[in-house]
Amino acid sequence: MAATMRALRKTTREPGADLVEIAVPEPREGEVLVKVHGASICGTDLHIYDWNEWADKRIPQVPMTFGHEVAGTVVAVGDEVHHLHEGVFIAAETHIACGHCPTCQTGRAHICENLRILGVDMDGVFAEYVVVPAQNAWIVGEGIDPDVASIMEPFGNAVHASFGTGGGEDIATNAVAVIGCGPIGMFAVAIARSLGAWKVIAIEPNEFRRAKAAEMGADVVLDPMDSDPVQAVMDLTRGSGAEVVLEMSGNARAIDQGTRMLARGGRMSLLGLPDGSVTLDLNDQVIFKEARLHGITGREMFRTWQQTTTLLSTGRVDVASVITHRFPLERFEEAFATTASGSAGKVIMFPGGEG
Repeated sequence: MAATMRALRKTTREPGADLVEIAVPEPREGEVLVKVHGASICGTDLHIYDWNEWADKRIPQVPMTFGHEVAGTVVAVGDEVHHLHEGVFIAAETHIACGHCPTCQTGRAHICENLRILGVDMDGVFAEYVVVPAQNAWIVGEGIDPDVASIMEPFGNAVHASFGTGGGEDIATNAVAVIGCGPIGMFAVAIARSLGAWKVIAIEPNEFRRAKAAEMGADVVLDPMDSDPVQAVMDLTRGSGAEVVLEMSGNARAIDQGTRMLARGGRMSLLGLPDGSVTLDLNDQVIFKEARLHGITGREMFRTWQQTTTLLSTGRVDVASVITHRFPLERFEEAFATTASGSAGKVIMFPGGEG
């Protein structure tokens, strides 16, 4: 193994990134070194690349390697790692929990009080090699394509939002509305379809994404700029509303509309992040409906990963078509521009070529 590697790093607190040569990291106790097969780009990475206000406040220090969605092969293990060995192909859970706070100790490590995130609080995956905690390395199941493995982390967000705190039983035979059909919304459409939803309604203003949502199994796709999506959902559900609303957009108006199209006693999973405060009619749209609003962050560790593996390895959900672009790492500028264009699904960068 070479002593150095290429890594895409934020070297200054301003827009852009630099592809530089740095030392290959060494795994410490409880860690593994992973040779990156593919690393996909998400909205967080785009914020860091553009260096917006959120990134300037959130990123603790530069220089740092960013990126967090990854799959690759274990090439070295640190001391006290006994369940992994060289040659194992893994995907990484990118939320690194402390293990000792009250939420960790009661089985809710995904909302750890001292949570750190790969590629945000520590060096990430836009590189030829990355070190991750061994406990965060999920062995990829049989039947999962390596490229698909690199998007298991964001797919897991959609799984967690769709299944909620139960097993997704409230989706089967019911109407599901997915608001916002970026890649995670596209995943959610396919998951709802696989769980036996009676009707899957996708709501998205972007024409490319609406087409993708239909491809992933949406029965109806709505452009909220052309018509009132609340009235449309009510019409499609005989006036009852959607029993499950999966809010992926983070748009304040869309969040309000989600509570209005939600059926009485229904569940609304909120994964999209709004820019600021959101005003809701809590009386009529939440309290008197006995609506359940469920905040979603990351993936349950590690129940969601088992659900994710089952859906992908059995072929119940096929997300390969959501991967629309592949670039070698050196074409990172084109990769980020494509991601920001609104005409792409998941974009994957490959340190070893185009995949």
